[in-house]
Amino acid sequence: MKTTATGLLLLVAVVYVLATWAENAGVSGWPGYVAAAAEAGMVGALADWFAVTALFRRPLGLPIPHTAIIPTKKDQLGASLGSFVGENFLSEGVVRDRIPSLGVGRRLGAWLAEPEHADRVTAELATALRGALTVLRDADVQAIVGEAITRRANTVEVGPGLGKMLERVVADGGHRKVVDLVCVRAHDWLVLHGDAVMDAVQGGAPGWTPRFVDKRVGERVYKELLRFVTEMRDMPGHPARDSIDTFLADFAADLQTDPDTRARVERLKADILGRGEVQDVIASAWASVRTMILGAAEDERSELRLRARASLIALGSRLATDERLQGKLEGWLEDAAVYVVTTYRGEITSLISDTVAGWDADQTSKKIEAHIGRDLQFIRINGTVVGALAGLAIHTVSKALGG
Repeated sequence: MKTTATGLLLLVAVVYVLATWAENAGVSGWPGYVAAAAEAGMVGALADWFAVTALFRRPLGLPIPHTAIIPTKKDQLGASLGSFVGENFLSEGVVRDRIPSLGVGRRLGAWLAEPEHADRVTAELATALRGALTVLRDADVQAIVGEAITRRANTVEVGPGLGKMLERVVADGGHRKVVDLVCVRAHDWLVLHGDAVMDAVQGGAPGWTPRFVDKRVGERVYKELLRFVTEMRDMPGHPARDSIDTFLADFAADLQTDPDTRARVERLKADILGRGEVQDVIASAWASVRTMILGAAEDERSELRLRARASLIALGSRLATDERLQGKLEGWLEDAAVYVVTTYRGEITSLISDTVAGWDADQTSKKIEAHIGRDLQFIRINGTVVGALAGLAIHTVSKALGG
């Protein structure tokens, strides 16, 4: 295009020379009109050449003011472009007007409702989950989990909650099965270890008592103990059972209202949490959870992935038809987009201006010229044609007025 525009300039220059020669040679009439048109065409072509060239470089290398505009004003152009984008694209009004018209909720729902799309999203989520779990250091996560559980347990008083739970258990009689089991186990143990019980009683007797007396006392204690346990096992209304009920009910009330009891429970909780064995158990829970999640994420038929897939399909079906849910989703997206563009507008626009500022001036000028230079050469061509027509018109008017 440069060659075409320059060739047209040379053509009108040759025409001007020939027309002038013809006029000087005595040819009347048309040579004057052609020479005027060609002369004006040369002026228009040179003027537009100067204008186009001045955008990208200094014409003929001369330090003429207000030339080489793009290399000189590159940084200002970048800043202006960033400001233009920020004001006309990254504004709250533009975002709020544009997002509702996109129909994101309906389109996303229709897309997710397709099983193959849900499979794809599930697979991508599983990959992301595996990547995240792989990157995380087990020691760091275990420390965080242990600290979180311990801190949470220390900030919550457990006494009143335990008291309410125990109160409900006692009121519903849920503890009686435990008492039944203890009585049965105690009876069976006494039957099997009668000699051990009697020996323990005899061993605790004073040294000055006769052995047969110790033996009789041991047998008597064992029989009474066995009778007591047997009666407790076989009699639901045994006084000892009532005493247990009363004790548990009173203890449940103390857990909720008695400051001393609640304080003792808190001290016991702190002692238990402070033990190294308990902290090790809390920390090691992460390893089990991590292994379980990794296995579920890798297995396409795992319950985790099947449930995730089913949930995505159900969500997509609902999104595709539920206008209220679509509105909520689009409202969240709208608020999020508005927050991003209003909060980080400066960073986004500075990315444009900083990027342009980092470009080499000459290279930038060449790139822009390569992209829009063809159209700019048409300006030179049009300048030549328009100049020639204007020159012809002016010469014609001048002749008409002068004649």
